[in-house]
Amino acid sequence: MKLSVKLFAGFVLISVLFTIVSIINFQLSEVVIENSQWVSRSQIVVRNSAALQRNIIDMETGMRGFLLNENRTFLQPYYQAKDQLPSLFKDIQASTAQSEQQTLKIQEIYNLQRRLQENYAEPLISMKSADTISNNIALYGKLDSLVLGEKVLMDSIRTAFKEFNAIEYKIRDDRRSLLNQSIDTTRSVSIILTVLSVVIGLCWAYYITRLISNRINKMVTLADEISKGDFKTKIIDNSKDELSHLSRSLNRMSTTIDESFTELDRKNKELDQFAYVVSHDLKAPLRGIEIASRWVEEDMGKELPRNIQEYLLMMRARVGRMENLINGILALARVGRTKQVEEKVDVNVLLEEVADMMTPPKGFVIDVQENMPVLHTIRIQLQQVFANLISNAIKYHDRDNGLISVKHHETESYHVFSVSDDGPGIEPEYHERIFVLFQTLQERDAVESTGVGLTIVKKIIEWQGGSIWVNSEPGRGATFTFTWPK
Repeated sequence: MKLSVKLFAGFVLISVLFTIVSIINFQLSEVVIENSQWVSRSQIVVRNSAALQRNIIDMETGMRGFLLNENRTFLQPYYQAKDQLPSLFKDIQASTAQSEQQTLKIQEIYNLQRRLQENYAEPLISMKSADTISNNIALYGKLDSLVLGEKVLMDSIRTAFKEFNAIEYKIRDDRRSLLNQSIDTTRSVSIILTVLSVVIGLCWAYYITRLISNRINKMVTLADEISKGDFKTKIIDNSKDELSHLSRSLNRMSTTIDESFTELDRKNKELDQFAYVVSHDLKAPLRGIEIASRWVEEDMGKELPRNIQEYLLMMRARVGRMENLINGILALARVGRTKQVEEKVDVNVLLEEVADMMTPPKGFVIDVQENMPVLHTIRIQLQQVFANLISNAIKYHDRDNGLISVKHHETESYHVFSVSDDGPGIEPEYHERIFVLFQTLQERDAVESTGVGLTIVKKIIEWQGGSIWVNSEPGRGATFTFTWPK
């Protein structure tokens, strides 16, 4: 399976989980809202029930006040309650439509109230309003009977309201319990699903991260092995995803590098062999020319004209220059191609050896800064650099005496060495040219030079990872500065 598919599947899974969480939370919130509405509705029902009961009691109170005092002012609450009762019954019936028990109980209260009003309250008010009651003893008996019946009905109404409220309180308690339960369920389910989603998301992210990291680590390991020279190493990758293409590309690269280095090594060996053969074949006739010139001198002896002697000396000098040139070219070609062991090098001791090897003419002083560093490097290459720079400072000096100074300082990554002289100096336009192969500033007959030395120096330093440059002006000497990596 491709990595993109796995990543997409992970995002889809997490999205589905969060969608499920949202849907469940929505459904649970609907239950919470429904139960909350039931609790709120219960408060309305209780309030309407109290208002209804209060109005019925106001009717009874107003009627009894009128019966006792015969003052129609007491009937005002009665008629107000009578006008409000229909709307109150309608409201409470609408509020309790979902409860069959309460609907029946309200209907019972309504019937009792109608009986109370039509059979007792209205007749009592009518009888009390008539003037004949005081002179009719029979009517007094009927009045007492109506009052007694009215009281019984009122007691029944009060009982019905108590039962109605008891039902409502039970419904409220049940709904409050369901509300609390739904809130707890919502909280628990939300926490569980959210934690589950986060855990699954983290696990999937960890899986993808580990999968990619392991694959990348294999590629890094391959690169490290290649950098160490093991070009036959391969990545074993049985997956068929986007990184598999990169793995195959790295394996092909490793194979190509191995083939290229094998071919390069073969060609280098052929080149070394060719250089050896060419060097031998070129040096043999040169030595023959030199020997032949000496034979001519020996055979002719004193009879040899002076101009011929000069020609023979020039011939041997040119032969020597040609041999040095061949050796210089071979040395340049071998820089960095032969394996040499790094070792601990005390630069102070190294420069003493170079000075002894140079055997500078009298009048030349080589001044070496004290406390030169101790390096871990290829001794012969550093020695070759210093020997070439110091010998050039002596060779190209314009006087029989001179001062050559060797100094050192450090930067964060490099040792910086400089070789200075107080010779004739170098024109600025030649500062780059002197490092080019076969380039010299003076005639070869004036100063014996192959034009290879500084080229070898530059190649050694750059192969080590450093750089070299010259600061000089005519008549003010020259300072060759080079960096050597720590």
